[in-house]
Amino acid sequence: MYKFEVYKDKAGEFRFRFKASNGETMFGSEGYKAKASALNAIESIKKNSPGAVVDDTTKAADA
Repeated sequence: MYKFEVYKDKAGEFRFRFKASNGETMFGSEGYKAKASALNAIESIKKNSPGAVVDDTTKAADA
């Protein structure tokens, strides 16, 4: 099961990472001063990204 994991970094800021069902971290967030801000960012991702497209800006020769 995929999940968001909220944690505090060494600087005391709240961050989150998105983990795959195998436990691998797929991406992480920036630091937030308030936990509520990190949780709001998670909710925004969940709400606004179901139809996200991939914008591949690399050149065809890079493939």
